[in-house]
Amino acid sequence: MGQKYVCASTMMSEQEALKCSSARNRGGTQRVEGKLRASVEKGDYYEAHQMYRTLFFRYMSQAKHADARELMYNGAQLFFSYNQLNSAADLSMLVLESLEKSEAKVEDEDLERLATLFSLMDPNSPERVAFVSRALKWSTGGSGKLGSPKLHQLLAVTLWKEQNYSESRYHFLHSSDGEGCAQMLVEYSAQRGFRSEVDMFVAQAVLQFLCLKNKNSASVVFSTYTQKHPSIEKGPPFVQPLLNFIWFLLLAVDGGKLTVFTVLCEQYQPSLKRDPMYNEYLDRIGQLFFGVPPKQSSSYGGLLGNLLNSLMGSGEEEEGEEAQEDGSPIELD
Repeated sequence: MGQKYVCASTMMSEQEALKCSSARNRGGTQRVEGKLRASVEKGDYYEAHQMYRTLFFRYMSQAKHADARELMYNGAQLFFSYNQLNSAADLSMLVLESLEKSEAKVEDEDLERLATLFSLMDPNSPERVAFVSRALKWSTGGSGKLGSPKLHQLLAVTLWKEQNYSESRYHFLHSSDGEGCAQMLVEYSAQRGFRSEVDMFVAQAVLQFLCLKNKNSASVVFSTYTQKHPSIEKGPPFVQPLLNFIWFLLLAVDGGKLTVFTVLCEQYQPSLKRDPMYNEYLDRIGQLFFGVPPKQSSSYGGLLGNLLNSLMGSGEEEEGEEAQEDGSPIELD
């Protein structure tokens, strides 16, 4: 009986010791952050930056990855607020380094923090390009995939706010946010497109989503875009033949009948000739959804072939929602 009380007392004292230790660490970290903030507020940017780096490597050597990450994230935001963009970008990269070296599980909170840092960076800086490439690689465990759909969605929204529509579009394609993509495309069309092209903006997006085997987002982007675009009359059927083709194509994909797909492509050739890439996308869609064998050689080379490969990958597709490939932003025009 007495031994049980001793054991319980020992356990309680160990827990209390851990709590005290954790509280001391938090208190110590807060004191350090207070000193660093004071240095930045005084304008001692270089000194503060070097101290942040010193503390980062000290924490990492002690395997205090979460503490290192928290300190760097707060420090980066502080430097951004004082327009010290190079120092802020450097600490942002250290946030990523702590995630990579700790082999931390991908959590939504971390993805949101990475997206926040991305949004604060100079849109034209090379550091931003390096940051997003590394962040996407980490978000899929460095396995060579295109990155977490959640992170792609967060990046797409930031780029949309910056009116960088073509890059936003690329990231939406690799997310699962068909509705957000459609709303961005409506704005893109209204701001940068001709009235005669309203159907082409959504047609390309639907075809590319299908090439990535993302049937659900293809359907959502089409229905949302056609409902919300002010220049598109209510349908189906639609005034624009190309929109009718896309509507029928989505129905055919659900049915999976090759004869329907073949007749559909033949009947709408005049509309499909408006963009030479459409038939390339449809060749791929035929392979993925209707059992059409791959062509021995592509009829398009050069820039068009490169664009197609950058979207879909030149190798065999992977199972799942997306094919795996190294992508780059694809222009609409």
